[in-house]
Amino acid sequence: MIILDPTLSEWLNLLFRWIHVFAGIMWVGTTYYFTWLDARLTEEEKAALNTGHAAEVWMVHSGGFYVVERRKTPDLVSRTLHWFRWEAGITWLSGFALLVLLYYLGGGLLLEPESTISVPVAVAIGIGIIVGCGVVYDVMMASPLGRHEKLFAVIAYVLIVAVSFGMTRVFTGRAAYIHLGAIFGTIMAANVWMHILPSQRRMIAALKEGRKPDEKLAARAKLRSKQNTFMVVPVVFIMISNHFPGTYGEHYNWIILSVLVLVGWIAAKCIRRA
Repeated sequence: MIILDPTLSEWLNLLFRWIHVFAGIMWVGTTYYFTWLDARLTEEEKAALNTGHAAEVWMVHSGGFYVVERRKTPDLVSRTLHWFRWEAGITWLSGFALLVLLYYLGGGLLLEPESTISVPVAVAIGIGIIVGCGVVYDVMMASPLGRHEKLFAVIAYVLIVAVSFGMTRVFTGRAAYIHLGAIFGTIMAANVWMHILPSQRRMIAALKEGRKPDEKLAARAKLRSKQNTFMVVPVVFIMISNHFPGTYGEHYNWIILSVLVLVGWIAAKCIRRA
C-alpha cells in the first residue's frame, strides 16, 4: 500500500482535477458543437435539395460571422485539416490519474472499513471491470446487435444496471459511482482514438490515393460519436456526484445511479434535438 504525503496528494488532486475538468469542457463542447452542426447541416441539405445551392450554416460569435459547409471530398492539397482528438486523450489520462490518486493509492475511499477484500485485489477488480466492460461494448458493437440502436441501448442499459449493482457490493458507493464514470469515459476515449480517428485516417488515405472513401467508415465513426454524446451526460453527473452523498450514500445507491444514467440519456436525446 502506497501512502502519499497529504500535502503532495492535495496538490496533485488539484492539478489533475483542474486539467480533467477543463479538458472535459473542451471535449464535451466540441462533441456537442459538431452534433448540433451536423443536425443543422442535414436540415439545410434537405431544404437546398432542389435549389442547386450548397447547404451552409451561418453563425455569429465574438464579433465575427462564420459560414460552414459539409463536403464529402475535402480539398486536402490547399487546406489544413483540423483534428479534434487531444481533448479526449487528456480528459481520460487526467481522469485515470485522479482514480489512481484518490482511490487506488491507499484504498481509503475504495473499500468500506469492514470489507474483507484487500486493496490490491480491489484495485485489480476495478481495473478489470473497466477493461472488461470496454471489451464487451466493442464486441456488442461489432456484432449484428450494433446495427440495431434501440435493442443495443436496452441490452446495454440492463448490463449497466447489473454492473452498478455488482460494484456497490464490492466498493464504497462513491467508488462504485466513479468506476462507472471511468467505464463510460474509457469507452468514449476508445471510441475516439481506436475507432473514429482511424476511420477518418483511412478515409483521407483513400482520397489521397484517388479512391472513393468507404461510406461505412463514416457511418461507423458517426455512430460511435453519437453514442459518446449519450454517455457524456451521465459522466458529467458522476464527476460531481461526490458532492451529493444523498445519491451514492443511500442503501439503494445502485438504483439511484441506474435511474440517473437513464435520465442522462433522455437529457442527451433532448439536447441533440435542440
